[in-house]
Amino acid sequence: MATFTDEHGVRIHYESWRVPDATAVIQLAHGVGEHIGRYAELIEALNGAGYSVWADDHRGHGQTGFEQHGGDLTRMGRLGPGGLRATIDAVEQFTGVIRDAEGPELPLVLLGHSWGSLMSQIIVNRSAEKYDGVVLTGTAHRTLVDMNGGDLNARHKRHGPTPVEWLSRDPEVASAFMADPYTTHVPLRKLFGTIDAARLLGRPARHLPAELPLLIMVGSDDTLGGEASAVKLANAYVHRSGLVDVQLIVYAGARHEVFNETNRAEVRADLIGWLDERFAVD
Repeated sequence: MATFTDEHGVRIHYESWRVPDATAVIQLAHGVGEHIGRYAELIEALNGAGYSVWADDHRGHGQTGFEQHGGDLTRMGRLGPGGLRATIDAVEQFTGVIRDAEGPELPLVLLGHSWGSLMSQIIVNRSAEKYDGVVLTGTAHRTLVDMNGGDLNARHKRHGPTPVEWLSRDPEVASAFMADPYTTHVPLRKLFGTIDAARLLGRPARHLPAELPLLIMVGSDDTLGGEASAVKLANAYVHRSGLVDVQLIVYAGARHEVFNETNRAEVRADLIGWLDERFAVD
């Protein structure tokens, strides 16, 4: 994997899957306790549709975390010096790495899942002009009322033997997650600490660029936020931020990882269709 170094001296590992004459480039921001290796099917589908993809293993995660913690897999998910603020800064720094490589003309879409979507919301609040589109999946309206900070698996314990049944209705997803040495199911608040966890709270900023297109994709049975939270988020982007192109898709019965759900082909098709409508050239 290629690397860049953040302001605290941490080497951030990343990969790129580039296609000739790309329609746009997607910057993928993964969730907590996981890594970019879990997105192979999505990346393959996006490449097949003409989209280049760039993705980093965030601080404390994947190959970045492995190096950062000297190969100690029990510390996966812990962010290191600078904590959440430095992690968010590194994700935005990665945007610059992508722009330098791809040039200024190719549209750049920020796609954040779960924790990645929460960081993406924060980055868009302060740097919306850097992106030509935003996709938020497994996301939530970032308030204590609308985002579950407790046991995300509590409602799904009856569905299987693992602590991650909340991720997907597909039992293979939970099994693969538990067998992956680079994942952790330690809760976010325990990994980050209460102060850094609280830094994820907030609302969409006022007066974002009106024409910035935004897509929200969630499962109705997602315990992080679900439909009610996603509706509030979409409405905030319209009425508070002033965006004129906001689309929300709620998948009935789906849980948190919509790209790993039993209807994942439908979800990928919806994403590509949304991208094509906005960026494909006739």
